[in-house]
Amino acid sequence: AAILMEASTGTILYGKNVDERLYPASTTKIMTCLLAIENAELDEVVTFSEEAVFSIDRGSSNIGMDVGESITMEQALHGILILSANEVANAVGEHIAGDAESFVKMMNDRVAELGLENTHFCNAHGLHDENHYTSARDLALIAREFFSHETLAEISGTTYCTFEATATQPDSFSLATKNQLVKGKEREYEYLVGSKTGYTSDARQTLVSCARKDGMDLICVILMEESPYQFTDTVELFDYGFQNFSKV
Repeated sequence: AAILMEASTGTILYGKNVDERLYPASTTKIMTCLLAIENAELDEVVTFSEEAVFSIDRGSSNIGMDVGESITMEQALHGILILSANEVANAVGEHIAGDAESFVKMMNDRVAELGLENTHFCNAHGLHDENHYTSARDLALIAREFFSHETLAEISGTTYCTFEATATQPDSFSLATKNQLVKGKEREYEYLVGSKTGYTSDARQTLVSCARKDGMDLICVILMEESPYQFTDTVELFDYGFQNFSKV
């Protein structure tokens, strides 16, 4: 499924299976981070519980946080959006709502607020659950809210993430995103504002992106794609939108 939407009006410029229920994988995290920016300050301290660290498959995306360690909310957003860290998404959810279950309720309450009919979340990170699904249209509407926040847009368009050792987090490390559209990467797109990748074996490749040219912001969602076409399809759709439409 795919959609190309003009952000300010919600006008759909291209659509394919836009209301089909599919798995979002880590593009789920745009909702997690949207709720974070709406409900927390960037300097708040996020502490990692045993549940946050060990409830995910250790082979899935993570940055190696240990139980009892703490980072700021700003660092957490970097870890989630640039490195797709699942344990960080868990910890942010617990920090905001008290526990994972309450955060999932917040996610689904926000889905209802936005009037989305084909989305239901079961966790903060997007690892597979049959009842955790969305649609291209719904994800684009979540992305409209997400990219309206300058901080989230900027972080999601960043290539590298560096963590310095602190009293509450003993490791220094720097890691790069797997997103090929951001600056300096293989398929860099010059008009990109920000972007979030996702992958599970059930969801396949997923990608949510925003690009800006000539005062117009476009949002593109690609679901259930095979690599590298989530990137090439996104670029083709953005180019189509910018070449054929303008705001009047």
